[in-house]
Amino acid sequence: MADTTMTEASTPPPASFTPDPSEPLYAGYTRFELELEFVTLLSSPLYLNHLASQKLLQSSEFTAYLKYLQYWTKPEYIKYLSYPGPTLWALELLQQERFRAEILSPEVVGRLMEEGVKGSLDYQGRG
Repeated sequence: MADTTMTEASTPPPASFTPDPSEPLYAGYTRFELELEFVTLLSSPLYLNHLASQKLLQSSEFTAYLKYLQYWTKPEYIKYLSYPGPTLWALELLQQERFRAEILSPEVVGRLMEEGVKGSLDYQGRG
């Protein structure tokens, strides 16, 4: 989360792609854009496994950040998610210590990927 501490980032950014000129940019992007990209990545079981393998999911600071990201469950933010179902499901699962440990398992990653494909096919009426 760059150099921003949790106290500075405890309030979600405005739910808009229209940047506030007074808002600081991080490598040319607003905090909203960076957090949107990050939560979208959470829809990937392989990315969750990567985070776990780097021991980030064991960090109290990182788990506090995941809790902070729960603002993405609000309707004014959900509309910006490319994959709302898998993203919100991952955010929910990541709140559980057990899941944060189990996502290291290739079997768990495989099951999540299978469920994601099945869900996608069901949504498209091909499952």
